[in-house]
Amino acid sequence: MAEPAALLARGRQLEFATLAWNVIAIAVLAVAAIEARSVALAGFGLDSLIEIGASAVVLWELADSHRQRQHRALRLIAVAFAALAVYLAVQSTVSLGLGSRPRHSVLGIAWTALTAAVMFALAAGKAKTGRALGNPVLQAEGKVTTVDGILACAVLVGLVLNAAAGWWWADPAAAYVLVYYGAREAHHIHNQLSPNVARS
Repeated sequence: MAEPAALLARGRQLEFATLAWNVIAIAVLAVAAIEARSVALAGFGLDSLIEIGASAVVLWELADSHRQRQHRALRLIAVAFAALAVYLAVQSTVSLGLGSRPRHSVLGIAWTALTAAVMFALAAGKAKTGRALGNPVLQAEGKVTTVDGILACAVLVGLVLNAAAGWWWADPAAAYVLVYYGAREAHHIHNQLSPNVARS
């Protein structure tokens, strides 16, 4: 089994890789979303911003891991999940109500397919490292990364259906997949922290 110092270094490397990918993603998705007028791609860009924030929280926590800091970091990650769920629910509902019809996006399809593979690989690494360290913050942020991968798949399906079958509503509908996951994880983290809050 790896030493704690090596595990911490691995955790930081995974978070820096996530940060770098999502910084690039914001630029790529901004171009793709504007060109295609896609609510799903715009929402995915917001998800990248939330992922950057979550990774920054974990790097802050790994710099000095103790119980109080872990609880604060987990709360911040829970807020990020909840914010993502609320934003996507509102954005998708408005787009469906207005009948917004996105254009086809080859760039969006290619990027979301690649992102799904990268995010699932990073999430697996974070889950494994977090368990080995006994660090709930790294494990929780790994779930954020998993959700990012699921969202990439959902957006990809919506983009492909829009391009192949002309199902314009599949684009905003794809974002609803993440509403459930974001709300569920925010609730899970809240329940995980509640007994600790009661004792403090």
